[in-house]
Amino acid sequence: MEKREHLYEGKAKVMFATDDPNLYIQYFKDDATAFNGVKKGTITEKGVVNNLVASKLMTILEAVGIPVHLVRRLNDREQLVRKVQIIPVEVVIRNVAAGSMSRRLGIPEGQPLSRPVIEYYYKADSLDDPLIVRDHALVFGWATEAELAWIESTCLRINDVLIGFFANIGIRLVDYKLEFGRLAEDPGKVVLADEISPDTCRLWDWTTGEKLDKDRFRRDLGGVVEAYREVARRMGLAIES
Repeated sequence: MEKREHLYEGKAKVMFATDDPNLYIQYFKDDATAFNGVKKGTITEKGVVNNLVASKLMTILEAVGIPVHLVRRLNDREQLVRKVQIIPVEVVIRNVAAGSMSRRLGIPEGQPLSRPVIEYYYKADSLDDPLIVRDHALVFGWATEAELAWIESTCLRINDVLIGFFANIGIRLVDYKLEFGRLAEDPGKVVLADEISPDTCRLWDWTTGEKLDKDRFRRDLGGVVEAYREVARRMGLAIES
């Protein structure tokens, strides 16, 4: 697959066109940001680890019937993905109180939730990705009723799979962000897009509670790349040098 022009560069990835109008190449960077880009840095090998982890998790989800944008991992930093129109509603699934939920509601970080909580955020950097309710997405045309219903049910299926997967390797899936998009070649079909990685998940060691995710960067805990690599190691993934 021939890589062509640079299309878009975000905080963590770069998108390139290919010789197929329905396929893109997604490149994972080492750049790190937090608090909607207020804090910036570089984490050596982050892109390599996230590419590996995201590819593995997308493949696991596809195997159980979740449609994904991933076609295949191309090399240590690149994936071939289907072209999608991203729905501008980020979905956060929470299994344990942490982060902004704890700050907003005064709930102690680490308190398990009686059931998964699904939150929506409007994908708009200029507004700091504000928390929204379901009706906002419908009234402003960001998603349809059918799309939101499918996204909600799919998120719960994804959550069941990922909780079990991470529990089996001694990791608690605290919360995580998902993005979805409409396929360019079939706009009526929505698929899981973007990535699932230590950048987009809170992952805690099941026994010690040690953070194995981007909170180590957000909170200046140190050992960021080591934590990312530990997640990959437990998943049975070898880091390419």
